[in-house]
Formats: sequence, C-alpha cells, structure tokens
Amino acid sequence: MPSALPDGEPVPADGALPGSALAGAAARPLGFYLHVPYCATRCGYCDFNTYTATELRGTGGVLASRDNYADTLAHEIRLARKVLGDDPREVRTVFVGGGTPTLLAAGDLVRMLGVIREEFGLAPDAEITTEANPETVDPAYLATLREGGFNRISFGMQSARPHVLRILDRTHTPGRPEACVAEARAAGFEHVNLDLIYGTPGESDDDWRASLEAALGAGPDHVSAYALIVEEGTQLARRIRRGEVPMTDDDVHADRYLIAEETLSGAGFEWYEVSNWATSEAGRCLHNELYWRGADWWGAGPGAHSHVGGVRWWNVKHPGAYAATLADGRSPGAGREILSDEDRRVERVLLELRLREGVPLSLLKEQGLAASRRALADGLLQEGPYEEGRAALTLRGRLLADAVVRDLVD
Repeated sequence: MPSALPDGEPVPADGALPGSALAGAAARPLGFYLHVPYCATRCGYCDFNTYTATELRGTGGVLASRDNYADTLAHEIRLARKVLGDDPREVRTVFVGGGTPTLLAAGDLVRMLGVIREEFGLAPDAEITTEANPETVDPAYLATLREGGFNRISFGMQSARPHVLRILDRTHTPGRPEACVAEARAAGFEHVNLDLIYGTPGESDDDWRASLEAALGAGPDHVSAYALIVEEGTQLARRIRRGEVPMTDDDVHADRYLIAEETLSGAGFEWYEVSNWATSEAGRCLHNELYWRGADWWGAGPGAHSHVGGVRWWNVKHPGAYAATLADGRSPGAGREILSDEDRRVERVLLELRLREGVPLSLLKEQGLAASRRALADGLLQEGPYEEGRAALTLRGRLLADAVVRDLVD
C-alpha cells in the first residue's frame, strides 16, 4: 500500500504561503506536477499513492471517480493561481504522472493542461510530459495528446523479458513499449523516454542486456534505468520474506548499472543524472531538473508534493478526501514545512551531486570539504571539475553516490 505522509505543520485553509516563499519568484522556473492516482492493477513492487477500482470501492463514492477527475484537479490548479497571486511566471514544465495517467481519456489530460494554460500561460518552449502505460494508448490516443500540446511522453517498459515482468506484476506484452515509441513518433512527439528497472529477482545479466538492447532498438531519445527498491508493505516484499523469490544484492545492482552505462553510452546516450541518460541536452527531462535544482513546482492531486520558495507541502492522500476538501473550498494540503537555509543547502548537495555537472564546492562545510578531498583521492570525484570548484561524480562515484553524498553534507 502507499507509504505514509511525513509530519508537518498545518496548511492554511486557503493554502496561503508566507511572503518569503514568493520573494524573488520571478527569477525561478515554475513547473506543475499533476498526479493521477488510478491504476488498473497494483504492481507488486509499487508503494506509490495509487488506487485500483477495488481499493476505491465504497471509500470515496462519486468523488473518487476517475470520470470526473479532470474537473477535480482543475479546482486545485485554480487554487494555485489564487495562492500565487500576481506571480508573473509562465509555466516552464508540466509532468502528468501516477498511477497510470493514460487510464483517463486523452481529452481529460488535454483539458487539465488547458486549465494551466488558461490560468498561468505556458512558456513558448514549455516541456509537457505524460507517463503512459503501453497497454492503455493507441495511435489515436497519442495523436490527441500531441494535438493538445503534449510534446514528451514516458513509457513504462521495465523489462523486455516476460519472466521479469511477471515478477514485477507488469501486465503489458513484451514488445508493446517498443511499438509505442514508433506510434508516438508518428503522432509527432519530439521526445520519448523508456523507463527500465534492473535488479528484479530472477533477472540475469543477459536479461538486462536484452532489455537495454530492446529499448535502444525502439529509438527513444531518453532512457531512465532504476535499481529495484523493495519497499516494505508491498506484495514483492512479502514474497521475498516468505522465500518465494530471492532478494537481489547491491553487488548485482552495481554490475547491472555498469552494463547500462556501457550499453547506453555506446549507443550515443550520455548520462546527465545518475539514473538518466539522453541523446542530447534537448532530450533531458527538464521537469525532473526542476526537482534536482530546487526550483518551484506545484504538485496537484492526491498525495502530491509541492515546493515554492523554500516551503514544501503535501496533499491528503486519498482521492475521495482530496476531492471533498476541494469541493468545500479548502486547500487539500495535509501538512507543510518551511525549510531553513541549512535545510536548503543540504538538499542542494544531496540532489545536485547526482547531476553530471555536480555541486559547487562552495556549498560544502569544512568537514564536507575534507570528505570531498578524500573522495577525489579515492577516484570518486572527477579531477577536472574539482579544480574548477565543483564536486562531480566519476563512474565509480556514481555507484557509491549515496555514500559519497552522506560524507559531503556534514
């Protein structure tokens, strides 16, 4: 089931932000994340805030229905306009995620984007992305999205091997994600991503290579490859605990990452974040870069998180409660925190170190600087960027990124 929300102070009923959050806002990019919490089935490894029809039955009534979800989400987008007041920024990125956004009608996704366009305006070069389940789209659906303003799409491929997909409880047919890339290109999508997962119990090195080769053969300009994390409370965690499937260890994850880097770089892809590769700078996911660089984004939808000017907040999780709160004219925010300067410094180090460009050494304190010198000597940081005042990971450093960043934030 979905993980718990963090603790925090109450969000004002009208969603108002402190004046400090809006100070200097015009100089920061603004993005929107739109969360669609519906899935046809729950994947065994998933702990995202998503719900199947069975899980919603009797708990939200008509308010939790996906049939009127676009209208419900529009209420929060209009609330965002009121909260941000006369903020002059046009929206730079929109990312529709889930869940399975493409369980909604294509016209619903276009309508949600239309409300953002009406309330805020979209930058001329705005990046507009939706995630998609390969089995829930067809050429007509994709054409509607493209005509409605979407210019980037991300398909959940995970693996090309049927036995790996079965362990993950993924329902799409092997080969369907690759076909979707061709259909998206035909519809006019400029940028297409395929999401892959490595380290699934029962997956071999050859299985992983086959998945990478299948993804590359489809012709995307972006690939995301994530190590499987087995979250407590998921069906997969229970299966591992019962001994039905084996747990994959960190050494296997490292080997698979090296295979990914070798395969993707050999095909002309370049890493720009530890788990993300693109064929060009234009192919990067600008929306995710807003997160990694601490910019501003409004997360609309049940359980969605937002950040504006050092204030982070999160919405109530259940679709029924979310819709009911908005219907009452109140903010769906469940809690928030106001980040201190030190909080923001630490987050910059945590997130920017994962980027190819790295993090400025000026953000490190004395102990962190000492740790960075040790990491440089150990071959975990690149010498050239270090001499220019930045801590940037080597390939070996990427394998140990979590450990490196723990040392540098001290």
